[in-house]
Amino acid sequence: MLSSLRPVARAVRLSAVALVGACVLSGCVTNEEQGHPEGWQPVEVEESADVAALVPEDIAERGYLTMGTNPPFAPFEFKDSHGEIVGLEIDLATALAGAMGLELRPVEQDFAMILPAVSSGTIDIGGSGFTDTEERRTNFDFVNSLYAGIQWAQATDSEHGTIDPDDACGLTVAVQRNTVSETDDLRPKSEACREAGRPGIEILSYDTSDTAATALVLGRADAFSADSPITAWAAERADGKIMATGEMFQAAPYGFAVPKDSELTEALAAAMQHLIDTGTYAEVLGQWNIDEGLIDQALINEEPYSSADRTPATRESSS
Repeated sequence: MLSSLRPVARAVRLSAVALVGACVLSGCVTNEEQGHPEGWQPVEVEESADVAALVPEDIAERGYLTMGTNPPFAPFEFKDSHGEIVGLEIDLATALAGAMGLELRPVEQDFAMILPAVSSGTIDIGGSGFTDTEERRTNFDFVNSLYAGIQWAQATDSEHGTIDPDDACGLTVAVQRNTVSETDDLRPKSEACREAGRPGIEILSYDTSDTAATALVLGRADAFSADSPITAWAAERADGKIMATGEMFQAAPYGFAVPKDSELTEALAAAMQHLIDTGTYAEVLGQWNIDEGLIDQALINEEPYSSADRTPATRESSS
C-alpha cells in the first residue's frame, strides 16, 4: 500500500523582495502558481439525497462547509494568479461538499492552527495535506483521501553527490514546519546522528512547503523533505534545478480532519464513497496527475466505512 505524509533549528528568514528576485533568476517554485493543470475542468457533483440526510442539521441549514487550509502546499492547495485558493484537495473537498448538498468555503489559516480550530468548532473540517496518524486520532477522526509517502529532493548539481536520506548527518534540510516530514523524519534522524557521535541535521523549518523548496533551489539547504506529491510538484516546476533522491518511505494516509466522534464524519465518509462509486473521485485526482495511492472504498481512520450499516434510520434509532 502506498502512502503520504504532511506536514527545530534555526530558520532562515529571507526578505520578500530578495526571494522574488532570486526566484525569477533561478526558476524556483513561488507562492503564486499558474493555476490548474492543462486540460483541467471543474467537476460538478449533484447532491445525493442519501448523503445529504447524514449532514448535521446546523451545517445543512447554513448550506456550506468550512475547511481550514494552508496554501501554498501545491498541488493540494495553493493560490493561483488571481489569489484564489485552488488545488487537488480543494477540488476533492468541493466535490464532497456537493454530494452533501453544500457549498465549500475554504478558510486560509496557519497550518499549526487548523486542527485546534477544528477541535474548537471554529471550522468544520481540516484539509491541508494532513497525515492520518495514531497520535492525531486521539482527538480527531480522519476521512481518508489517498496514500503517498515522504520523498526527499536535492539539487541536481549537489556538491554532496547523491544524497541518501538515511545518511544525512551534518546536512542542512529544508522542511515545512510542524509537518510529519519535520516531526517524524528529520527530528528523529538528527537525534540519531548526535547519539552516534556525528553532527546532527540542521533543520530549516518554514511556514510553507514552497518556501522550503525554494530554499533548496537557492542553495540554502542541501535537501528538502516533503510528501511525495509535493516533492514531485516542486521538482516539475523548478526548471531542472532539483530532483527526487532516495526511495519514498514512511507510508501513511492523507485525510480530512473532523472532530472526534462527530456526526459530520459519517456524512463526509458517505460522500467519499459516493464519489468513489460514481468515478468522480478518480476523475478529480486524475486531473492533478495523481494515479497512484488511490483508495477503492471510503475509510475512516483507515477502517472501511459501510454505509449499509450506518443509515440515517439506524443513527436516529440508536440516539
